[in-house]
Amino acid sequence: MTNPVIVTGTDTEIGKTVFSAGLTRALKATYWKPVQSGIEAETDSQIVARLSSQTTLPEGYLLQLPASPHLSAEAEGVEIDPNVLPLPTVDGPLVVEGAGGLLVPLNRQVLYADLIADWGAPVILCARTKLGTINHTLLSLAALRERNCTILGVAFIGDAEPLVEQTIIDFGKCAPLGRFPVMDSVTPDALDQAFTNIDMDTIRRGMNL
Repeated sequence: MTNPVIVTGTDTEIGKTVFSAGLTRALKATYWKPVQSGIEAETDSQIVARLSSQTTLPEGYLLQLPASPHLSAEAEGVEIDPNVLPLPTVDGPLVVEGAGGLLVPLNRQVLYADLIADWGAPVILCARTKLGTINHTLLSLAALRERNCTILGVAFIGDAEPLVEQTIIDFGKCAPLGRFPVMDSVTPDALDQAFTNIDMDTIRRGMNL
């Protein structure tokens, strides 16, 4: 039985790949990045595989240009087809990492949030704790709720900002899943230590584990 969870973020480059690696490791899960747009030294799948020592599945689309998925695809003369991106069937937990934020386009008709809604799996929203996060996080929660997505909660990434974090929880009416620090050196042991601050019990219950 597959038990999926979707990891998405309020923006790009906020640390959700490292968070996904820690979550994949903590759950002993399989990891899948449906759309990778932008390839540097390592893909997100390679980062997660290295840090989690768990199975990673091939990307549905592996695109070179670091841009919104629809623009990356168009640069290569292809169009992302959501119909070829069903959730994979695996034995046990499946961590699925989105690309960028929720309202990035996959093509000229479909946003990433629309695909997440079609999947019907519970969602963890990663939010940075820096200035601007209240607006970005509440808008992201509203986009998920508009599409009737199941929200497990918000995982904060960055330095502690308790007043800001509580404001998001109060207005967003969502569960706090803990805070994940920005690490100078990311190692498997450091991930394990960081995840002692994450509410894995709530995550596991939401995934029916």
